[in-house]
Amino acid sequence: MANMKMEKNPMPEQDPIVRAGNFDEVALGYSAETAIDEAKRCLNCREPRCRTGCPVSVRIPEFIAKVAAGDFDAAYEIITSTNSLPAVCGRVCPQEKQCESKCVRGIKGESVAIGRLERFVADYHMNKKKKDAIKAPKSNGHRVAIVGSGPAGLTCAGDLRKLGYDVTIFEAFHKSGGVLVYGIPQFRLPKEIVAAEIENLKAMGVKIVNNAIVGKSETVDELFEDGFEAVFIGSGAGLPQFLHIPGENLLGVYSANELLTRVNLMKAYRDDYDTPIKRFGRVAVVGAGNVAMDAARVAKRLGAEHVYICYRRGRDELPARLEEVEHAEAEGIEFKLLNNPVAIHGGEDGHVTGIELVRQELGEPDEKGRRKPVAVEGSNWILDVDTVVIAIGTSPNPLIRNTTEGLTFTKKGGIEADEGGVTAREGVFAGGDAVTGSATVILAMGAGKAGAKSIDAYIKGKK
Repeated sequence: MANMKMEKNPMPEQDPIVRAGNFDEVALGYSAETAIDEAKRCLNCREPRCRTGCPVSVRIPEFIAKVAAGDFDAAYEIITSTNSLPAVCGRVCPQEKQCESKCVRGIKGESVAIGRLERFVADYHMNKKKKDAIKAPKSNGHRVAIVGSGPAGLTCAGDLRKLGYDVTIFEAFHKSGGVLVYGIPQFRLPKEIVAAEIENLKAMGVKIVNNAIVGKSETVDELFEDGFEAVFIGSGAGLPQFLHIPGENLLGVYSANELLTRVNLMKAYRDDYDTPIKRFGRVAVVGAGNVAMDAARVAKRLGAEHVYICYRRGRDELPARLEEVEHAEAEGIEFKLLNNPVAIHGGEDGHVTGIELVRQELGEPDEKGRRKPVAVEGSNWILDVDTVVIAIGTSPNPLIRNTTEGLTFTKKGGIEADEGGVTAREGVFAGGDAVTGSATVILAMGAGKAGAKSIDAYIKGKK
């Protein structure tokens, strides 16, 4: 019998005042009792809509039924049959816009906490003292190269390896994980979790070559010369975008990318690492997506007295997940909504002294249905800050574009590929942020899945 509770079980969290001063994970996870109780809220619909909302087609009602029965091992088997990174997805997926938004339970009351249950199952498995040895599938003799070890590359690699392909990932950084390690902060996605998920893939037989910059140390053409039959490009979007306003080259202006990479990948927040990081006093973060929330919350944890989010639209238009916005507010981040930056001011020493904002009113909706911000004439004002962090999105690095013949690209520099990741060049497939520009982890994973399917069809078709 389904549990008729209207609200989902709350996620236990660190106290906001305490966590604003540390980098430990904010959400603490369900206990086994809470997970079973939450799983019993599932109605086991005959036509589960939740699955249609999942880019990697997790068999949601099946795994939840196993959780409800207390069989967490079986639940893990079911999730990992389609999802190579469950502990990551359980933490960073925007479930409220995907699976949970389709949950019938949510029509009256709150949807089932699918993401929290997925995280519980993945963590339960990870923390088990005795695990079954991971079986490496038998090789089918075909070799595939993958560029980038972010969510798209890792998913593509996992799916191909399950089909028997010999897969090698080429990763530009010294650490594997892509945006999962350099972009998302420790308090939202602990790096040990990412490392453990990658170890699982390696145990299946996926090879990873680090410090390998495709386009520099080896080109896509050379990968084919080395005997790879197909190449999947999942190199992400690591090139920050800027505002192109006066004062953007002053000292104390950073891209969110630089700040987050220093802190997440290079561990600048830890005393036992030498990575230099500026001590902030008053910080303005421009933008309001998840990356902006991450940057603001990182600045706060590094000791900033005041952290402001400056965004040209209103609260209803915030692109970040509601959970991220609520966490940021609870930690003392101040929101300056309906304010658009027009200039950054500096002192004689070349350092930032403030950001000039102009108040906005929301006008008519644009083609995406979002109301267009319109400047209120003569409403310019200056917010006193010593640091400005630009978090308005990223675009793909042009390296592969400049060194690979036969591919076509979008106006924004993304590789053109169809829904299956097929590009204009035979044997080359692409997916994730390298195609779309910055988007979510789960969409990149969905693209990695689609790419694996297309590569399998392509290589089988060549026979």
